[in-house]
Amino acid sequence: MRRGTATDGLGILRFKNGFQIKISNLVAGLGLAVAAVLLAVYSLQIGLTKTGISDFLAIFVGAELSDAKLYALIDVRLPRILVGFMVGWAVALSGAVLQSLARNPLADPGLFGFSQGSMIMIMLLLIVVPLAPKSLVALAAVAGGFCVAGLLLWLVGGGRSSGLAIVLMGIAVETVLSSFGTLLILYLPPETSLALSEWLAGSLFQANWSLIAAFLPLFFLSLAGILIAGRALPAYDLGNEMAMALGEPVARSQPMLLLFAVVLSAAAVTAVGPLMFLGILAPHIAAFLSPATGRARLVLSGLTGGILVVAADTLTRGVAVGLPMPLGLSLTIIGVPLFIIALRLQALRKFQSH
Repeated sequence: MRRGTATDGLGILRFKNGFQIKISNLVAGLGLAVAAVLLAVYSLQIGLTKTGISDFLAIFVGAELSDAKLYALIDVRLPRILVGFMVGWAVALSGAVLQSLARNPLADPGLFGFSQGSMIMIMLLLIVVPLAPKSLVALAAVAGGFCVAGLLLWLVGGGRSSGLAIVLMGIAVETVLSSFGTLLILYLPPETSLALSEWLAGSLFQANWSLIAAFLPLFFLSLAGILIAGRALPAYDLGNEMAMALGEPVARSQPMLLLFAVVLSAAAVTAVGPLMFLGILAPHIAAFLSPATGRARLVLSGLTGGILVVAADTLTRGVAVGLPMPLGLSLTIIGVPLFIIALRLQALRKFQSH
């Protein structure tokens, strides 16, 4: 490993295998990882039952805790933290990938209609099979996202399509699916509509160890996906034509990147419901903390997304005690001010640089 200087003048670390990373990106990633751990420690303390990290660590040295404390720590708080982080990671990764593909900073799974496709398939499944197992719900979500992705690729001409064409067609598909979803909720029986409305608002209420076990393989696969997708995304940031000129097999890699984003988005929708705007929020906040491209941008976006969801759930349990505040609402309360501040400071930074 040796230290060098990138073309923009920033320090960079180069490894013998050819891998390189900007020092600023590395510092930002380590900072976000530490922030995630500290937030998890704080989140363990938030709730009606007075317990926290000291009781959690005491479990490993054989200390006996009351049933209430064990339930609060092991069955409620820790699963919510882990599921929240992994879901936020997945949605943020999906948004970062789609923004590079579309060359549009506002692209996210909702804008492309992937979240809506997953939601519609899950809603239809629950109408036909109200007690459908989780595995079938997950399959329906992935199938719905794949259908929308396939429809988009077909409508815009597959690998020959530009990012703008995908965005515009995605908006059209998303509008149709959202209208159909609203129609379903309006004309379903009241008890079914209420249950679906609560799920559509986003919730970690069903977070448990079986859900963690189901989501964990996807989380580790996403790490492998970062290594593969991160190599191609810098070329897509320059546009499809330039990517092809640089040797990127756009006709093959673009559909694969779309499918990668679909799987991540569908898994998140299955676990907690749709988290609108997170796919836009996290990459932009990460870019403010440390501008990056490729793999570094994906990792920073994923860490930021996980932190935002855990912070939103902590707010839900800490401020709204006894009040079932939707996760989507608390995420908006935390994320939107940070988003506005980040954009404002970025504008000031650019102004001062000129």
